[in-house]
Amino acid sequence: MALDIRGCGTALVTPFAKDGSLDVEALRRLVQFQLKEGIDFLVPCGTTGETPTLEHEEYIGVIRVVTEEVAGKIPVIPGVGGNSTKKVIALAQEVASLGVQGILSVAPYYNKPTQEGLYQHFKAIAESTELPVILYNVPSRTSSNIEPATVARLSKISNIIGIKEACGSITQQMELLNLIEPGFHVLSGDDAFTLPLMALGGVGVISVIANEVPRAMTNLSHLLLEGKYEEARKLHFQLLPLIHVNFIETNPIPVKAALAMMGMIEEVYRLPMVPMNSENRAKLEKVLAAQGLLQPQKV
Repeated sequence: MALDIRGCGTALVTPFAKDGSLDVEALRRLVQFQLKEGIDFLVPCGTTGETPTLEHEEYIGVIRVVTEEVAGKIPVIPGVGGNSTKKVIALAQEVASLGVQGILSVAPYYNKPTQEGLYQHFKAIAESTELPVILYNVPSRTSSNIEPATVARLSKISNIIGIKEACGSITQQMELLNLIEPGFHVLSGDDAFTLPLMALGGVGVISVIANEVPRAMTNLSHLLLEGKYEEARKLHFQLLPLIHVNFIETNPIPVKAALAMMGMIEEVYRLPMVPMNSENRAKLEKVLAAQGLLQPQKV
């Protein structure tokens, strides 16, 4: 299956009801909001979706709800990762029946595999499914860095089509872009790196703040794809305060607080995630007000 993934995808939050259960109606509203605002694709059940705290039935339920609401309008690429290759393979095979267009698979965490281990892990996953696979490199969370040479090696596997790169190093990103062949999709995994990474040849972003401002982040990515750098820089700097405040505490704490302030979800987390402290909450509210985001959002 071909999947040409460009522009902006939202790393979708998972809304919970006040009793802590999955809030299906809020999830449906979030998806409809994303569609209305012109998002290019959706990525449920990633880090921003608090996936480590979802029961298996809830995880499958989130993906099913998102695909139902999207109804084929845009790609749905759920997070399908873990630190047991066998379990990830089983999960990839299960989600393939849910109408998704690809999977995003994070580097194994805690195990700290070697580069050869990372290669064999992702190779085994790719060979187990016909779905397109997007790698996800986020060393700050996994303690495992997929090095550019390893990505280049993995890119030769036909259904490994791209990477969400959140290494935090523009130098490593430049090295990666210099090594890979045309057609391999390098996506920013960090909102703040969207402009520099795409200016160097990246093709998009999987964004946290697109939960709040999907149209603006989609516009930013499209301006960059079109080479309209002056307009893109202006929009980038307009969004920069929102980007910064969304990472003032561990993701997804600020983004869920923001969506609650916008009236879109209940502000409910699952331990070990807890609400923001009062000082940071005040900073977040101030930025949201300055960005005009505290008015009720229409879905």
